[in-house]
Amino acid sequence: MTTTLELRQPAPLDLTGYRLGQPQRTGRLTVVPLFGPAYPGIGSPAAVKLARVVGYGKCLMSNAGDGVAIVPLHVGYIQDAAQNHALCRSAFLAPGQELLFADACCVQQSQGGYISDRGHGLFVLPVELRAAALDLRGVENYSKLWPAITALNTSYGLPARGHLEQVLTRQHAVLTQFQSRLELLPEQLGALLFIGECLAGIEIAPDPRYFAEMWVALVCFAYGPAARHAGPVDESVVPYDVSTVDELRLALAEDRRAVAEQTTRWLAEAPWQVSSIEETERFLDLRLSTVHGDGVAGQVVTDGQRLVYASLFSRELA
Repeated sequence: MTTTLELRQPAPLDLTGYRLGQPQRTGRLTVVPLFGPAYPGIGSPAAVKLARVVGYGKCLMSNAGDGVAIVPLHVGYIQDAAQNHALCRSAFLAPGQELLFADACCVQQSQGGYISDRGHGLFVLPVELRAAALDLRGVENYSKLWPAITALNTSYGLPARGHLEQVLTRQHAVLTQFQSRLELLPEQLGALLFIGECLAGIEIAPDPRYFAEMWVALVCFAYGPAARHAGPVDESVVPYDVSTVDELRLALAEDRRAVAEQTTRWLAEAPWQVSSIEETERFLDLRLSTVHGDGVAGQVVTDGQRLVYASLFSRELA
């Protein structure tokens, strides 16, 4: 199933040419692949490196790639044998440039709470923390996200500490199952993500390579924890009442159509109302803006009216 993207636009953006693919679902997480026009010249997010932590809450980032980099919103980095940090905002980095993020946040409350390196050196903050992190951009206080992390752990039935590794490390094996249960499609450069019936996020990359490099960080670590803890799912399977292959094909097609219609309804009912769009940074023709609103927040990059990058998420899950 493909359809024209029908979305209450969170900003005055031109979404012409974008289209949705067939929804995929595992447990309480539904992912709708998004396809559209690639924007050339943006560097790989893998080329954005954590050069070093200058001090708690101060991360020096560098761009080792050839193109201008869009630092992924709320990206976090594993630092071996040290307390680890996540960024509260996106930014532009020219090739070879270094930039100090003095408003980063430490995601371990005390010594001994390190996130061990178990193959997930890159993550994006869980969606329940993202509104708090965005609201705290510009605030230079390494411990500023600990209360939100503590509340998240408490909601998950974990010890009430500001230690994000309780989610990312100790639940790593379960969270990475989302990677194998959901398929990243060729030419896919974005996705709509639902937790239950709630539109949890819209992630749009400049090109398919960029999105593929962020896929695990997003689906497993940004949205996976909320999906895992969203409540039980009816796992019962009702066999198809069919007797031929053609009847089976028709039944499968009907199921896909029903899921697509259900997802379209959820999208139309999403309570995302934008109150303001604040331009925060420029790089040549590119504009980085912060989205504020009831039920929605995030950041977008545009070139004129053309969308280049978007990371928008629900405030309702905070």
